[in-house]
Amino acid sequence: MLPNDWDGTYDELYESFRWQIPERFNMARSTCVDRAPGDLALVYVTESGSVQRHTFGDMDDRSGRLANVLAGLGVGTGDRVAIYLPQSPEVPVVHIACWKLGAISVPLTTLFGPDALRQRVGDAAPKTFVCRHEDLDRARDVLGPLELGLTYLVVAASGTLPDDARSFDDELAAASSDRACADTAATDPAFLSFTSGTTGPAKGALHCHRTLLGHLTGFQLPHWPMPTETDLAWTPADWAWMGGFMDILFPAWSFGVPVLAVAGRFDAERAWRICGEHRVRITFLPPTALRMMRQTSTPELGQATALRSIGSGGERLGADTLEWAREELGIVISEFYGQTEVNLVAGNCPAMFDPVPGSMGRAYVGHRLAVLGEDGMPVAAGDPGEICVSADDPGALLGYWNRPDATAEKLRDGWIRTGDIGVRDRDGFFWYESRADDVISSSGYRIGPSEIEECLQTHAAVRLAAAVGVPDEIRGEVVKAFVELKPGTEPSDDLAREIQEHVRSRLAAYLYPRRLEFVDEIPLTTTGKVKRSELREQERARASA
Repeated sequence: MLPNDWDGTYDELYESFRWQIPERFNMARSTCVDRAPGDLALVYVTESGSVQRHTFGDMDDRSGRLANVLAGLGVGTGDRVAIYLPQSPEVPVVHIACWKLGAISVPLTTLFGPDALRQRVGDAAPKTFVCRHEDLDRARDVLGPLELGLTYLVVAASGTLPDDARSFDDELAAASSDRACADTAATDPAFLSFTSGTTGPAKGALHCHRTLLGHLTGFQLPHWPMPTETDLAWTPADWAWMGGFMDILFPAWSFGVPVLAVAGRFDAERAWRICGEHRVRITFLPPTALRMMRQTSTPELGQATALRSIGSGGERLGADTLEWAREELGIVISEFYGQTEVNLVAGNCPAMFDPVPGSMGRAYVGHRLAVLGEDGMPVAAGDPGEICVSADDPGALLGYWNRPDATAEKLRDGWIRTGDIGVRDRDGFFWYESRADDVISSSGYRIGPSEIEECLQTHAAVRLAAAVGVPDEIRGEVVKAFVELKPGTEPSDDLAREIQEHVRSRLAAYLYPRRLEFVDEIPLTTTGKVKRSELREQERARASA
């Protein structure tokens, strides 16, 4: 944690800072158990608009009860518990219960379709699966063939449940809240967060308890000073993603800052209204959300907010949106950078230095970044290379779950290889140029083409497919699919829509190709790999023609 009364320069703070990582540390203590029981922790706005308020004492009580329930189901140290829930009070309760047990929480978005869900759950092999009643039947149908022997804990259960399911609320009501917090090492596993699957099936990034500590300077600096007495934090980002539960939720609780949770799909006008009604002070808004809010913004809406700071990341924001926020809201947006594997490592801090529009910002205090060439050595300022983060970063993953080969590739020669190509200028600002592994950045999601291509090719009419990102004014990029049909199949608008829905229903709404083009032949390398770079070049040529 950085001193709020710092009156020196950013460079002086960066040079003088040293991490103080205790040998024994548990995220449940930092975010809940050791907080003042009567202090407000969570404000929850339901889909109907009603408001619930939960204190840290409430969270401690409920997570203790759930920890005892999970222990009764055989969950212990190192076992996994899947969390298949949208933003709601139950999400942090499950995480904290897992950490009290020394178990590993596995956040999963309810946006996942059957293929995406099956792959991730099959890899994590949890003992318990927590979900809403409305998702239970679908989850059991999808996950049943995995034969994991799952027990389903069902939130808001009603009626008779199948033999392998129990009511979350009834189980908690009958359980004791008396549960000692596990004495974990700072390096013991805490949660398993899945990547976007940029180079094949999604990989589970295994993080330890100290990961939270590694996020704190990157959370504090964009919202400096942090905390203040009036702070309330909010993000519309799904709490299944690092950008939701580790950019806002748990770092905020580490500072004793209450968090707003909102049920339902994101709506720009509603977002303005909620910010005003609940006096939201600090927020993480992905670029797509900001662009949508800008389109619905009016002077009255802007004046209704109490916002003092906005953080944004996941894709480049754009100078026009930055200027809009400065003029209409009086806020300099702090863009920041991170990955599922190592998050909040660079960005801007308007209170300490002037952000440079279009840049990724500077290395955050406590984090060491470099731009390396193909020889693994740092390149000169202004020269492109791979952006890398020191492997001893406290926020770094322990490794990929069940993937020692991928771990060895990611962690090499003392560096975490991000796969992002960029430059570092003479003033220490980093500039993103491209992805080494063809990732698509759309609406704040980092999307890997491999999973989409595999799904496309399960359609009966598709012989071969490729997916790339193409520019989009609102989403930054959208997925475009190039589809080579099987002999004897004729392209049509109806078939295009059918193929798009095929992906949407099996993976997730944010993964389906919003644009689709039928082609005679997909370009391949001599080894049979799709030449996505050639397709991207074709798209660029069309755009400039």
